[in-house]
Amino acid sequence: MGHLDHAALGWLTPALSYVMACIGAALGLRCTVRALATTGRSRRNWLVTAASAIGSGIWTMHFVAMLGFGVTGTDIRYDVPLTLLSLLVAMVVVCAGVFAVGYGKDRGRALLVGGLTTGLGVASMHYLGMAAVRLHGDVTYDPLLVALSVLIAVVAATAALWAALNIKSPVAVTIASLIMGAAVSSMHYTGMFAVGVHVTPTGDVLPGATAMQFIFPLAVGLGSYLFLTSAFVALSPTAGERAASASAQRPVRSAAP
Repeated sequence: MGHLDHAALGWLTPALSYVMACIGAALGLRCTVRALATTGRSRRNWLVTAASAIGSGIWTMHFVAMLGFGVTGTDIRYDVPLTLLSLLVAMVVVCAGVFAVGYGKDRGRALLVGGLTTGLGVASMHYLGMAAVRLHGDVTYDPLLVALSVLIAVVAATAALWAALNIKSPVAVTIASLIMGAAVSSMHYTGMFAVGVHVTPTGDVLPGATAMQFIFPLAVGLGSYLFLTSAFVALSPTAGERAASASAQRPVRSAAP
């Protein structure tokens, strides 16, 4: 068996990946809160933004953490199409989960469907991302730890969506985001501890791209997207603020001769 190192770059990758997961969660929750306060096209747009934020956050978290993943005795490469597919899966499935909550008539059922969908989406993104890993040898999984990681993903997603429905204050959203980030990170590392690698050294060149060639630029791009969207969301007025400013302007107009 090859020795697996989950923090080849020290504490940088676990800490940075946790921060990315928290930012994605915070932005996703904030957008969901905003979506539930509006209707029509505006609600749909906020929900899409929420899903893209959570999806980007989770995916970036996974692959930033993977930058610190190493196996003694073999190089590691990533299959580019599969890695991109895992990003797409994260976005689409989180979108389905968020929409289930955003448009569900029955809150309880919407939460269960949304949580299960989003949790399974996060887990499938993780294992698709792992399937994209290319190395000299065979990868095995501990089924019990895999099942546990899926369970953590579903519970975390359900809790996050519950928070989006029930939590309005910025402090509570922040706390919920930190918990969500911790849950996503623990799901990731549980999934990683399920991995065993049997290294068979060969002189063959591995297909795919290195983490620095491909994963790093993509993670930086998605990270920038999260930061820019966070700024936009923070600066755009809420429905309440818009209504307040509209009613404040009305008397001024009527007072004019």
